[in-house]
Amino acid sequence: MSVGLGSYELQAQDVELELLHVQGQVYMVAGGGGNTTIMAGDEGVVVVDTKLEQASDELIALLDEHFDVPIRWIINTHVHGDHIGGNARVSQAGEFLTGGPAAIYSHIGVMVSLVTAEISVEPDALPGNTYSLPSMEFYANGEAVQLIHQPAAHTDGDSIVFFRGSNVLVAGDIFTLNNYPIIDVNNGGTVSGYLDALNNMLAIAIPNRIQQGGTYIIPGHGRITDEYELVNYRDMLTIIYERIEDAIDRGLSLDEVKAARLTRDYDPVYGSDTGFWTTEQFIEVIYNELSE
Repeated sequence: MSVGLGSYELQAQDVELELLHVQGQVYMVAGGGGNTTIMAGDEGVVVVDTKLEQASDELIALLDEHFDVPIRWIINTHVHGDHIGGNARVSQAGEFLTGGPAAIYSHIGVMVSLVTAEISVEPDALPGNTYSLPSMEFYANGEAVQLIHQPAAHTDGDSIVFFRGSNVLVAGDIFTLNNYPIIDVNNGGTVSGYLDALNNMLAIAIPNRIQQGGTYIIPGHGRITDEYELVNYRDMLTIIYERIEDAIDRGLSLDEVKAARLTRDYDPVYGSDTGFWTTEQFIEVIYNELSE
């Protein structure tokens, strides 16, 4: 997986965005890359992840149509181009409270990955407000916004974002509903860190009646969800992790582990034999990490 903003292909005519109200002041915009989260109020708009660069004009137009306030804040959950590709255009389309373009926030790991990548990144696309402590907070539209670092999970610069007043948690690509966890080893991701991040999100999310509703969770890709599905995802990863760990303890090679099909009961939901992230790649990352 690449850091590059041009690493994901999307034609402008293929962009179709959909705005969905989550709860409170929070909305989700699907399509055009990773999910975008919007928190809007009298002070302005908070944008979490700006999609692919090719979708940025459509995203700006959607925000102009539905929210009669400026874009003030942008948050990047991690470094991949389907989540931060629109940084420069969306920032320039906004205005910070003290003037200038909308401010971009992220963990410092995102900035480091961008400035050291073998690509050219526009200065306006870089997050100018980074944090290196476990968390960062600010207040917007009458509610607290928390960025909480998840070390060495999907990447080494992941932030989950919690809108405390609206009770909505934004997971970035630490939680995606339709595939096995994507561990970007080249950008510092680890399986153990990914598991820790899922458990950290579970410590924040509180369900309503019958384990449904309550804290809503916006994944990096896929539908709006809640604690119940997050628990299932965490349990799936834990079970597969322990199965592969047991296989290694019994002396099985990587090829033997793949042949044993230790993920077969989960493959119909999360597995894939094609694309940029296959079941075999997922197994190999776990095997290599546990073997070390």
